[in-house]
Amino acid sequence: MNDLSAFPITRKWPAQHPDRVQLYSLPTPNGVKISIMLEETGLPYEVHRVAFDKQDQLSPEFLSLNPNNKIPAILDPNGPGGRPLPLFESGAILLYLAEKTGQLIPADAAARYTVIQWLMFQMGGIGPMFGQVGFFHKFAGKDFEDKRPRDRYVDEARRLLGVLEVQLGRHAWIAGDAYSIADIATFPWIRNLAGFYGAGELVGFDNFPNVKRALAEFVARPAVIRGLAIPAAPV
Repeated sequence: MNDLSAFPITRKWPAQHPDRVQLYSLPTPNGVKISIMLEETGLPYEVHRVAFDKQDQLSPEFLSLNPNNKIPAILDPNGPGGRPLPLFESGAILLYLAEKTGQLIPADAAARYTVIQWLMFQMGGIGPMFGQVGFFHKFAGKDFEDKRPRDRYVDEARRLLGVLEVQLGRHAWIAGDAYSIADIATFPWIRNLAGFYGAGELVGFDNFPNVKRALAEFVARPAVIRGLAIPAAPV
């Protein structure tokens, strides 16, 4: 049996299945990237809910795994060389799981880097910009009388959607005609922008039919349906 006792995070979230990937997460756009990836690949895992309302992300145990106090994070008991691997940052985790399983990233070097460039496009652009739109439109920013900060991020969100619109007009999926980790990284944020943030009309989402088409195909995938609900809300 795998021994994970050396990792302080297992004191707060004991591993019932220490031979499986341990996922520490919430069903946010960044969190569901990893639950969807795990569901798509079929890699066995155990999920642990990091409750923000209880400040779990600031606990010493969680900080021992991710000093940046953000979800998601994983602990793979069967990492490189057969040793446990702790890992944070959703993009890094997606790359790791893709390479570990040989799934959702091409073996061909040129095609692989095409996927990686679109993954970085999400990490550096889509996530931060859409998150700011959510802050200024749905959360505290909506009370600011000066709408220039909000409009700055709305304009950039539209521009980024325009980039994806052109790409998805040429290809079935973001990095080409094959579904990949670039899609798993990006579409949860698009779904959140138009859904949870309620900013679809604000950014003119109806003006991006190719993005809407691909989003609909993404959310219809069985693994995505399952992954979007992980971890489940407490009863």
